[in-house]
Amino acid sequence: MGIVLAILALSFLIIIHELGHFMVAKAFKVRVNEFSLFMGPKLFSFQKGETLYSLRLIPLGGYVKMEGEEEASEDDRAYNKKPIGVRAAIIAAGPLMNILTAIVFAFIIISQTGYFTTQIKDIVPGSAAEKYDLRVGDKLQKYNGKTLFNVNDLGIFSYPLTNESITLQYERNGVSKTVELTPERENFILGFTPLQDELEGPDSNVVKAVSDNSPAIKAGLKVNDRIVEINGADIRTRKDIRDILQQNQDKNVNILVERAGELQKLKPVVPLKSKNPEYYAIGILDFVHEKGSIGSTIKEAAKYNIFISRSIYYSLGWLFTGTVPASELMGPVGITTTISNEVAESQSLKETVIRLLSITTMISINLGLVNLIPFPALDGSKLVLLLIEGIRKKPLNPEKEALITMVGMVILIMLMLYATFNDILRIGKG
Repeated sequence: MGIVLAILALSFLIIIHELGHFMVAKAFKVRVNEFSLFMGPKLFSFQKGETLYSLRLIPLGGYVKMEGEEEASEDDRAYNKKPIGVRAAIIAAGPLMNILTAIVFAFIIISQTGYFTTQIKDIVPGSAAEKYDLRVGDKLQKYNGKTLFNVNDLGIFSYPLTNESITLQYERNGVSKTVELTPERENFILGFTPLQDELEGPDSNVVKAVSDNSPAIKAGLKVNDRIVEINGADIRTRKDIRDILQQNQDKNVNILVERAGELQKLKPVVPLKSKNPEYYAIGILDFVHEKGSIGSTIKEAAKYNIFISRSIYYSLGWLFTGTVPASELMGPVGITTTISNEVAESQSLKETVIRLLSITTMISINLGLVNLIPFPALDGSKLVLLLIEGIRKKPLNPEKEALITMVGMVILIMLMLYATFNDILRIGKG
């Protein structure tokens, strides 16, 4: 079921993208010869009016083939006969449809789940935040001079950092203040997912899932185990676990669990050193959660997409600088698997829909923005070529433009094959 929903979600986003090109082309009376979903050999097609609608074998992109786009045409309705502004609108319509879809989906999600503000709700005792007088009620505004539109921006801004100090700008009682502090980025974990996310929830010490190759699995921790004691200290919540592991750091821990009503001692293990989420590294335990009006929900949906947009472009930069290894590239198989896993973990129909919409939103904004990059075969490169044509006051040769697109397409297919190879390796490793 998850795989089917994943394929449908990806197909929907491709259709939306190509539909943007198609509708604007039709609106400006451009002749469309073919509307294709996917690439490669034709699986199915039908003719309606002047346009051939087709489904192709390789689930990679799609296209709208317009008269006069790849070769010169004397047809009055040909793409190459239209003004630069019209052609730019047709090209930009695909990515913009994906961006608009992401905003609509984000609005639906936030209207159901609410959203976290940047206002501090709780602070970790003894943390950097408490030391430097951050207080409950303060609203975070900027991180190292960069505006925080969403609390998740903290993770993006801090990703390439190690032990550097950071500058936080926040608002207290209507007045902006600035503080410089050094986050506590190192954390020690056992490697399990709790049944309850709340740090001090009554079932936050119950195991929901155990991570592969983690200290937890080496100790013998199992799903539904309740951790009741670590190194002789009573455990009632996940907060107790966290506090003891931070004190213990890289020394052996002895874990006692309640399993099927009986107490069982596990094998001693050394906790794994991990990187804290930045909000926690700063010392913020929780942010204020709200469920607002239609206006505020639209605003938060836009902010969420700004966060996703920035994370995409930061990630691309990290790939070139080596901050993120190329092996992290994800192809169609990986994307489909990710969507399928998200759906499989859902506990209800509503949660399934929310999870599916959430990851589809991220992929949609990704598809829209990446297509605006000025790389051959992507919409961004076509917009740059139109800009060059406008500066030269002379139309470009459609055959040369088609050749540039072909070279770019070959490179993109090679990247996709490499990413798919990465996907298969990841699946093989479990």
